[in-house]
Amino acid sequence: MSDGLSVRAAKIDELPEVGELTVAAFVADGFVAEGHPYVDRLADTVSRHRDAELLVATDETERLLGTVTVCRPGTPYAQVAGPDELEFRMLAVHPAARGRGAGRALVGSVLERARAEGFRGVALSTGPAMRTAQQLYERLGFQRAPDRDWPVNESLSLLVFAVRL
Repeated sequence: MSDGLSVRAAKIDELPEVGELTVAAFVADGFVAEGHPYVDRLADTVSRHRDAELLVATDETERLLGTVTVCRPGTPYAQVAGPDELEFRMLAVHPAARGRGAGRALVGSVLERARAEGFRGVALSTGPAMRTAQQLYERLGFQRAPDRDWPVNESLSLLVFAVRL
């Protein structure tokens, strides 16, 4: 990867820091408030590590810059992917690391995994306010799949984006 960035599986001893990074990114952007029940889910890297694939982007010093959770069909974290799609969730880049390409590297790694494993596509859901992430997805070939949008609760519906490989 360029700029000294690399993407790899999270190490067990990094799980607490990965959780803190994820929460920090979502809180900094105003997508979730401290104390909201979803903060516990964002911080729960032990479950994500067990039930999905937890990737991290690091710089040349191995400092954690970002993370993403990769979900295979039929697993506990898969929500919107079809049987021939890989899914990712909880893409987060630490606020201090923004603009270095970590988000792009993480999504690129998911796309590479999907191709290598023979998936025909990749899907994700995102909040309506997550415009920066949506722009990244669109630049990488994802398109809106509005027929797959889904309500989280009475006040929030998530938008689905997908790309065919």
